[in-house]
Order: sequence, then structure tokens, then C-alpha cells
Amino acid sequence: MSNQTYLITGGAGFIGSFICEKLLAENNRVICVDNFITGQQKNIEHLLPNPNFTLIEADVTKSDWPLSLSPYPLALNFILHLASPAGPNPTSPKSYHALPIETYLANSVGTHYLLELAKKHNAVFLFASTSEIYGDPEIHPQPETYWGHVNPIGPRAIYDESKRLGEAICSTWSRKFGVQTRIARIFNTYGPRMNPDDGRAIPLFIQLAITHQPLTIHGEGHQTRSFCYVDDQVDGLLRLLRSDLNADPINIGNPTELTIKQLVETIIQATNSNSVIKYGKLPEDDPERRRPDISKAKELLNWSPKIQLEEGLKKTIEYFKKGERLNG
Repeated sequence: MSNQTYLITGGAGFIGSFICEKLLAENNRVICVDNFITGQQKNIEHLLPNPNFTLIEADVTKSDWPLSLSPYPLALNFILHLASPAGPNPTSPKSYHALPIETYLANSVGTHYLLELAKKHNAVFLFASTSEIYGDPEIHPQPETYWGHVNPIGPRAIYDESKRLGEAICSTWSRKFGVQTRIARIFNTYGPRMNPDDGRAIPLFIQLAITHQPLTIHGEGHQTRSFCYVDDQVDGLLRLLRSDLNADPINIGNPTELTIKQLVETIIQATNSNSVIKYGKLPEDDPERRRPDISKAKELLNWSPKIQLEEGLKKTIEYFKKGERLNG
């Protein structure tokens, strides 16, 4: 689908930058909006010379930010809202733990203003939700019909509950105003351009492994996660955006499940690292199991992930090794 105009919030972030790149390769016009709280300029620098690419530095939680669009009279066809801090590490300066106000505003107020914009332009709107809305699940794997098991006042609540509110806001605008909304429940995604400072598992473990530092596992490492490579994630998100699944949440993730200990051992082996494994305290409300039921995505989007963990980790490790060489 070419010659369309897309607005991507959080477009300088990890997933957002790959979406911008993919859309430009299809000969679309892309407006990237980012305030660089967690996004990185280097992720989109290579896109700046493209005449179809526009970068706007703005905070989508401010009511006046759409004025930045005034030099660009083109109607918007699609809006993808990916702007939100992420990362579960309480010590990370770029995780939702360190940026709680920015997190809930991006997913609530930011979503509201963007839906106003979508209504004005009659644009299709996609909200990047998360598997975290399922909390520490009592059902496994997690289907979209499961309402979740979330502690609303726990240390993870600001992210989990603001994403749940974002979904509710999308559903409201769809019912009340007829705005075409898409809700993607994104499960753990990894790949190049991840920020090792945001506390997510794979970039943190890779960075430690390639520098031969100890890798600390929370608890005994028996908790499970399912990791989706970024190329597969982008494909799934764009298929959902261009579908007719209005206000219908869809899991986008890889159903292959492994323990955190297995992940760490795989990364140590893949990096030929001398790192040792250490064990720390399990964080409060840390989900014990996480695996998407992607039956709906398979049936309705004809989507399922294709890239195996070993292949994806190889590409991701090479990216971080290159960064280490540049910084060394």
C-alpha cells in the first residue's frame, strides 16, 4: 500500500523506527513524532534525507502539538501510536518506573488527542497496547478474551493500567464517534536498535554478555517469556492496521515459550561469553508465564512469526557488538 500518509508517534523508538523504514520502502509519506524521552535520534538519522520523511519533535500529551503539522497540509491516512516509555527495570532511567507520569499521560491523554486527530482526518488509528494488560495471568496461553490479572496499585501498575485505559479510550472513540481503531497487544519484541538502558531483558543480557559481565536473573529464572523478532512484529502490526478489525484487540507475538534461564544460557552461548549467572530477588508482580495465543492473528491476518530465536539473536548480537566497537 503506497502513496499513503502515516503518522507514527514514538517513531524514533525501537519498533517505531523499523515501521518508519518499512513504510518509506513502500513509497509512503511518513511523519515521525517523538520527544526523545526514550527514542533515539540515531534510530532515524538514516531516514532524514528521504523527502517522504518528516521528523517532528513534540510531546503528544500536549494539546497544542498538532500545530506542528500545519506546514504539512496532506491528509493523514493512518496514525500509529507507539509513544510510551517501556522496560520493566526499576533502576533504569528510561523505564516506566522512572517515568511514571510520562507513561500514563502518553497512553491516556496522548491517546485522546491522537484520536481527535484521527477523527478530523478520517484516519485509521492503531494503539500499541501490550501483553502486560494480562498481568500475572491465570490463563495460559493468553487469548484476547482474557481480561487479565493485574494489581492496580502495584509497582508495574502505571504501565499495565495505562495501556488498559488506552484500549478503553480507543473502544469509546470507535463506539461514540465511529473512528476506525486497531488495538495491538504486543508481546516481548527484540532486535537491533533496542536501548540497553531501558531495562528490557534481551538488550541488557546481550550487553553484559559481550562485555563478559555477570548476568543476574530475578528469582530462579523459571518464569517464562515469548520473544518476537522486530521484523515479524512490524509485519503483524501493519497487517492489523490495514485490516478491518475495528476496536478488536489482537495479540502480536511469538508463541514459542522459554524460561529466562534458558534465554540467558542461549545468549551466553551465542556470544561466546565468559559471563557467569547470578540470582537476585524476584520483583513484585513479575508475571510467572507469558505466551500469546495467536489464533486470531493467524486466522484473521494470515500472520505468524517466521524468524526463530537463534536467527534473531544473531542479528541483535551483531548490532550490539558493532556498537561496542564504535564506542571502544
